[in-house]
Amino acid sequence: MKKVFVVCFLALFVLCGCGRRAAEVPSVYWSGKDSYGREVTLSKEPQRIISLSPCITEIIFMLESENRLVGISDFCTYPEGTDTIPHLGGLLDINVEALCARRPDIVLVGSIVSPEVIEQFERVNVPVFIVKAESAIEDIYEAVSVIGEIVGKQELAEQHNAELKKEIDAVKATQPSMGKHPLVYYVVGFGEAGDYTAPANSHINEIITIAGGENVGKSLKSWSISREFLFEHNPDIIFVRKEDAELFAKSKPYSSLKAVKSGHLYPIESGWIDIVSPRNLNAIKLIAEKCAEFEHE
Repeated sequence: MKKVFVVCFLALFVLCGCGRRAAEVPSVYWSGKDSYGREVTLSKEPQRIISLSPCITEIIFMLESENRLVGISDFCTYPEGTDTIPHLGGLLDINVEALCARRPDIVLVGSIVSPEVIEQFERVNVPVFIVKAESAIEDIYEAVSVIGEIVGKQELAEQHNAELKKEIDAVKATQPSMGKHPLVYYVVGFGEAGDYTAPANSHINEIITIAGGENVGKSLKSWSISREFLFEHNPDIIFVRKEDAELFAKSKPYSSLKAVKSGHLYPIESGWIDIVSPRNLNAIKLIAEKCAEFEHE
């Protein structure tokens, strides 16, 4: 009987000891480095997510996880359904206290958010992950992959990435390897405040190039473009945000540009082109279509 008691006591001691050791080791659901090089660890799959990036919000919807969004930025207006999610302000006036009141398991932001704001979240122990998707089409694939990991939808993320790559490759395959390409101008800004377009190091330059066009701003290092430069190059095709298209076409001196006079001015949805997101595919297809039409005229 004494031996039985000792054995039971030792077994209980071992089990209790293992239990304590297990409790001392925090569980890890997911861990990864963000675009700031910070190691971010989640102990469980996040069920309450705040997104402060239109691209991230779009991807979360794409990965069928929008029911986890408890807050988004005022700039997150796509897709349909974002209007039912609490909007928590812009990117320059982030109220960390108000965001924390939403009890998020993680806050997902783009690298446009300052390190100072990130530090505020860290001080209150709210996990923040910075997703880079701001300068190149390749960033989209990485963003979809990492968000897929975070929400536990890796397989769905891989499917979307494969489909996106396939469609972009299909557009590339239709482009001639040799010969002149239509000169394309995307109107980022115009009027008294100055004229702006996409420079060489922008994702918009990449979109135009993939679509088979030659970007007017490909030699520029900044978003500013002089009118002398614009009229000297006199683009074949112009794309302008749909809400600005009519005004641009009627305004001088733009109304005398070759593309405007010949009917090659086209409105485009700003959400397709202004930010890096899966919807860039729509911009690529539209620009490719108009470039092909121009070449066959």
